[in-house]
Amino acid sequence: MNDVVIITEAAAYQIKDMMKDHEEENAYLRVGVKGGGCSGLSYGMGFEHEITEEDQVLEQHGLTVLVKKEDAPILNGTKIDYKQSMMGGGFTIDNPNAIANCGCGSSFRTAANTGTPEEC
Repeated sequence: MNDVVIITEAAAYQIKDMMKDHEEENAYLRVGVKGGGCSGLSYGMGFEHEITEEDQVLEQHGLTVLVKKEDAPILNGTKIDYKQSMMGGGFTIDNPNAIANCGCGSSFRTAANTGTPEEC
């Protein structure tokens, strides 16, 4: 089975740095989807301290990644990377299931899930 979410080494390194900076070294990384954004769905990433039975648990580059089972089909194969540039750095999210993205890059929809679009 393919990983639902693929965290690149660069992204994992950045996430571990953020965990250290916020004294969250023992936390898990939660990756999820919520309704909203101009295309209907938006991504969420944050630190979590508890695993529930609704979670799928992935191990990548020394990180424990949590994805709610209901979000797994929407995120399946999504790659999270971190890119550094002259303007600073930022996470990039490449979801092969997205059929529409908005200009800001943080909102999308899939063929099976249109979410709840909002005004940009």
